[in-house]
Amino acid sequence: MSIARWNTTLAASVLALGGLWAPSAHALFGDDEARKAIVDLRQQVEAGRQASEAAAAQQRESDASIKRSMLELANQIEQLRGEIARLRGQNEQLAREVADLQRAQKDVQAGIDERLRQVEPVKVELDGRSFTAQPAEKAEFDAAMATLRKSDFVGATAAYTGFLRRYPTSGYTPVALYWLGNAQYAARAYKDAVDSHQRLVREFPDHPRTPEAMLALANSQVELKDTKGARKTLEDLVKQHPQSEAAGAAKERIARLK
Repeated sequence: MSIARWNTTLAASVLALGGLWAPSAHALFGDDEARKAIVDLRQQVEAGRQASEAAAAQQRESDASIKRSMLELANQIEQLRGEIARLRGQNEQLAREVADLQRAQKDVQAGIDERLRQVEPVKVELDGRSFTAQPAEKAEFDAAMATLRKSDFVGATAAYTGFLRRYPTSGYTPVALYWLGNAQYAARAYKDAVDSHQRLVREFPDHPRTPEAMLALANSQVELKDTKGARKTLEDLVKQHPQSEAAGAAKERIARLK
């Protein structure tokens, strides 16, 4: 019960008591009894007031405790928000570091892959033959071919000669010998052309370029005035590679040789 309500009740009780002491009440109660009733009523009123004040004090304490709890809870929530923000920042930093690390790993892997591509053998398909070659080996052969296509026959001769010296067992060897002989022929180095094409015929008799090399060999022999050697080369070409296109050309040249 609130203090205001208790005071209202107290006032009503006093009024009621006052009514009891109307002139007619003197006939019912003596002075002692009246004083006793008043004392009891006062005690009840005081007890009620004290109880009301105690309840009010307890309510105030309870309200204060709730406020303190709410303040503590608000502080805790704020602390948690700060902690969450800090953790979020750490997570973002970690995410950036992970992303940077992943990019670095990709760069490293790309570098490794590039180095592997520079040293790992590559498969080559050339003139109907398959073989493997080192990247540097393939690049050097391609460079020699590019020089020949520019009609730099002296430069091509040097390029093919250097290639054959550096890669003596290369799968490119028969093709390199063929084009070396042609470059030498174009540069009027007929004896060197004969040597190159004879080596191709001797070491790679079944290579697809061999019939053409024999025809080119005969041409160099004709330029060197070796008609007998040229005829024999052409006859061997027809005999050994009768189904080749070069064999048909060889038959016509044999008929023209004197």
